[in-house]
Parts: sequence; C-alpha cells; structure tokens
Amino acid sequence: MENYDNEENESFVPAERKKLGWWAKLGGGSLLIAALFHIILLVIGGFWVFQIIKEPEKKVDFMPPGGGGGERGAEHQVQQKKRAQITPTTNSKRVFAEGASSSYAIPEQGDNFGEMSTLSSLSGGGMSGGLGGSGTGSGFGKGAGNGGGVGLGGGAGKLFGLIPENMRKRCSKEDRLARLTENGGTPACEEAVLNGLRWLKANQAADGSWGNSNKAAMTGFALLAYFGHCETPVSQEFGDSCMKGIVYLVNLGMKNNGRMSANFTGNGWVYEHAIATYALGEAATFCGEGKIEIPNLMDITEKAGQFIIDNQHENGGWAYLYKTKGAGAHTDVSIVGWQMQALKACSHTRIKYKGLNSCINQGLKYLSNCQNENGGFGYSNNKPLKDNKYFALTGVGVLCHQMWGKASTSEVRNGLKYIMENTKLDFGTENSDLYCHYYESQAMMQAGGEYWKFYNDLYRDQILNNQNADGSWKSPKFDGHGLGGNVVYRNALCILMLEVYYRFLNSDSGGRAKPGI
Repeated sequence: MENYDNEENESFVPAERKKLGWWAKLGGGSLLIAALFHIILLVIGGFWVFQIIKEPEKKVDFMPPGGGGGERGAEHQVQQKKRAQITPTTNSKRVFAEGASSSYAIPEQGDNFGEMSTLSSLSGGGMSGGLGGSGTGSGFGKGAGNGGGVGLGGGAGKLFGLIPENMRKRCSKEDRLARLTENGGTPACEEAVLNGLRWLKANQAADGSWGNSNKAAMTGFALLAYFGHCETPVSQEFGDSCMKGIVYLVNLGMKNNGRMSANFTGNGWVYEHAIATYALGEAATFCGEGKIEIPNLMDITEKAGQFIIDNQHENGGWAYLYKTKGAGAHTDVSIVGWQMQALKACSHTRIKYKGLNSCINQGLKYLSNCQNENGGFGYSNNKPLKDNKYFALTGVGVLCHQMWGKASTSEVRNGLKYIMENTKLDFGTENSDLYCHYYESQAMMQAGGEYWKFYNDLYRDQILNNQNADGSWKSPKFDGHGLGGNVVYRNALCILMLEVYYRFLNSDSGGRAKPGI
C-alpha cells in the first residue's frame, strides 16, 4: 500500500516549468495565426476589388479630344451634345413606326445641335484628319496633328467596318470633295447637290413622305439622294427629315407585311416596292453600323428584300404586279434594273437573304438576253422602247452587270461602247431623258477612263445649268417614262447624277474598263 500511495502521489507532482522565450511571452503563435488570417483576407479583398468590381466604363466621345478632327476635330465638346440628341428624352418629340414595340425620339434641333453634318463624326476619331493627333487611327482620315490623339486614319472606323468602302467614302467631307475633284467635278456640283437636298427637305410632307402620288417611290428617291451625300438621321441639317422619311417607309411596310406601296392594283407598284426597298437597304446599312436604332427597320428591310427574291418571274425578270408565271406577264429591263439595285443595297446589310445568288444569276441572264448585237439593251427584248432609235436602257443593263461583279464581261464592254458612240444629253429637248442618264452616269463612272471623261463632259454642265434658284430643276421636254412633270422624281435623279462622283455602287470590277476592249 505504501508503495502504491507513493507512486500515486508522485504521479500528481507537477513537472518543473520550462523557461519561456520572449516570442512566447508575447503570444507569438496567436499573432502569427492572426497575421496569416488578415493576409488571406487582404488577398481575397484585393481580388474582389480588381476582378469583381470593374472600373466604370468610360463614356467615349464620338470624337476623342486630340485626334480624329480634321475639319471638325476641334468640336470635341459638340459630341456630348450630339449623343444627347440621339437619346430619347422626355422633352423629345416622338416619331415611331405604327405597331412597333418601341419608339424613336427625334429631338428638336436647336442651337445646341452642334456642327456634325454626317456620319463621318461617328467613327471614333479617325474618319477625318487629325487635329492634334499623331497616333494611328482607324477611320478614313489623312491629317496629322500635334497632340496625342487619334490622327492618321487608315481604315474603315470601328462603326463602319462592315459598310462597303464605296459607301463609306461618301461620309468624309474631305474624301468626298477629293473624289469630286479627282473625277472631274467642280465646287458647283457640291453646291447644287446641297441646294437640291434643301429643296427636298423644304418640300417634305408632314407624314415624312414626298410627292403627291407614288409616295413610296418618291420617298425612296429622296432618301437615296440623302444617303448619296451621307445624310442620315444624325446629320445636323437633314437628320430630322431623313428620319421621318425612313419611318414613313417602315410604317408603310408594317401595314403591308413588307410590301412597299399604298396601291397594289396598278402596274406601277413593282417599281415603287423596289425603289423603296433600295432606300431601306441603304438606311439599314448606315443605321445598323452607326448604332442608330429605328424600330422595325431591319425587319421590314428583310421582308421587302425577300419579297423581291421570292417573286421573281420564271423567265429571270420581274413582272408587273410581281407575277411569277405565265407568258402573258409583262417583264422588262426597266423593272429588272430597280430590283437588282434594291437587292444590291440589301446585300450590304447584315441581313441574310435566302436564294439571293441564284436570283441575281437569273436576273443577269434575263438582261443578257435583252442585249442587241450592237451593244444596246432593249426594253422587253433586244429592241428599243417603242419606235425609239436609241437603246435608252443600255445603262440599266451595264450597271446591273457592274454592280454584281460582272464588269469585265462582253455585255458591259459592248454596252459601254454603244453608250459612248450614241448617247446624247441636251436639257429641254427630246435628248433629255433623265431616267436614261441616271443609269448611264453611274455606268460610265464605274467604267472610268475615257468613258467617264467623255460622259462627264457631256452631262455635268447640262445638269448644273438647269437648276432653278430654289434648288429644284427645270422640267425636261422628254424623260422617257412620263414623269417629267414630277418635280420630286426629277430633282432626285439630278441630285443622284451629281453625287455619282463619290456615290459608288460596289461593282467588284477589279479595274477600269478601256474603250474598244
């Protein structure tokens, strides 16, 4: 027992205390754990700040300070106002497509609207030259400055990367005027275009349309004249008018499921639909790439373009009332010309159309079958219209081939030769078919070289010298299609002819034609 008790007692004798160091006296273990814990918290917090809480996106001006200025580079402060102008506000008047799920506000244009006249200012600073910019740009500018902004433009500009270069070049005033001069135009041509556009603006109806009849076509013509000068819904002088015209066509298309006319009983609506669709195609391209939201524009453009494709006549042309079958259906080169132009404009959009390629191939085949052995294109066969000696639709056949990548074909070469040897323009006489020369001016410009030099000398001063003081044009004695008395039609054609110096269609020609080849 005694031994047991002694062992038991010994077991409860506390061990001798060890001497503690200074770290232990300070509670170092706990401090280390706490420090590690806080470090972990700091790491997590830093990750959260830099990865989860992103820096607020900077509001980039349409034209950054220090670059991309050119003629408008010093207008940086104006861009803030411009952004406000295309943003719906409670003080804006509303213009909207009927049946649309949303509306687009068109602001009242006051003194604060700024100095930006075209989409050229939407490039992000590269379209014009560079005021105070020695950096490289992404627009079409040529200028260099002294600052650190974007100056030397060499491309399409972010917002316009998908717009064909032929169309983009209208949107820089510097490029437009350079092309005008290079291609034989004069400052008077630009002045005449602006005066003509101002006449259109002054004579637009309250609902956004133009003309007293065939309003879809007349509105399409007026809009094409605007777009030819790169006047869009955000333009300073013509923006409000342009927007109203686009919305009128969108409204019309919404009422009729994409068919662009107010009267479907007459033969003429095949023209109306195509001309209006042509305008919608260009509107969709500019507005789409310019981030200009117009409710239902893309939907109606898609329906209108697809309607043309789906209602091609079985012979490859297009017929009155869009009949697709039967030998009795009337097809002709004039009708085909507008459908082909409309589809070209539609092809520049982001919209994908079903059957477009085969449709175009059939259309070109139809046109080829209407070409006479002398190179001229006939009306509904290889004969000129009625008893006329001149094949007035030759420009139609040539231009359609050029714009759809067939500029080097015999059809084009022979047609150009025919025009050069036979065409005439004498305003106020029987040789003043503006419809004919609308096409020929584009076809000869596309050909370039001696073809264009000859034609420019023929037509330029005839158009310039017959404009009235109010911006309209005198009525020619003959226009070939009985619309000589329609002043909107006449004015639009003359404007488009003077815009041909910079308003190119995409011919994909890969070069210029030469006479006699």
